[in-house]
Amino acid sequence: MIPWLGAHTPFPDVSEALTTEAPGLLAAGADLSPQRLLMAYRNGIFPWFSEGQPILWWSTDPRMVLMTADFRVSDSLKKTLKKVERSSRTDGRWQVRFDSAFEPVMRACAAPRRDGPGTWISEEIVEGYTGLHALGFAHSSEVWLDGELVGGAYGVSIGRMFYGESMFARVTDASKVALAYLVHFLRLQGVAMVDCQQETAHLASLGAAPIPRSEFLAHLREAIAKPRIRNWQPVPPFVAAT
Repeated sequence: MIPWLGAHTPFPDVSEALTTEAPGLLAAGADLSPQRLLMAYRNGIFPWFSEGQPILWWSTDPRMVLMTADFRVSDSLKKTLKKVERSSRTDGRWQVRFDSAFEPVMRACAAPRRDGPGTWISEEIVEGYTGLHALGFAHSSEVWLDGELVGGAYGVSIGRMFYGESMFARVTDASKVALAYLVHFLRLQGVAMVDCQQETAHLASLGAAPIPRSEFLAHLREAIAKPRIRNWQPVPPFVAAT
């Protein structure tokens, strides 16, 4: 059994999350208002549920994280990054922007994919996170080709902590380019850790790894107490600028 949250019910301690059947499941109910979402992220909790389900709140153990210093750039991605950076300085066909199309990035992440159905990103999720974006707590990294949005990533930023949510690509490597620019920017801003929530082979290939929830929460408490990032502007990754 997990608790049902009312509009003003606080989250239970994450130590109460399930360890069997649905490991990490902590609570259900409440809403996706910016205030509730910020409360969740500040406590290492995130929403994840499918269409037709109630809002489900999770705190997984172990927790998948990407240390910004450990982000892996393959040889093929390095070539793509160099191409994008060269184009952005010359013909302008390729461009990387932050926060110019936050909601379109979310909707692209929610769209059906060639390898399966759409993601868990519902209208309710879109509304909640666009509310966070309006308050300056959610951000997008976008890749544009000939004026069209072809890739992107988005997530939540509190203090010097970033919580990655989802990515999409309409051309090869576009999501990885968006992530590479985002991770490089975050590292320059003193963000050491990106929360990836769920453990996947794809995230592991980019350098992410699971850590104990206790270690994650200890870092989280320090990171969210630091001043928030104010000026979100993409900076070419080192491998793209050389």
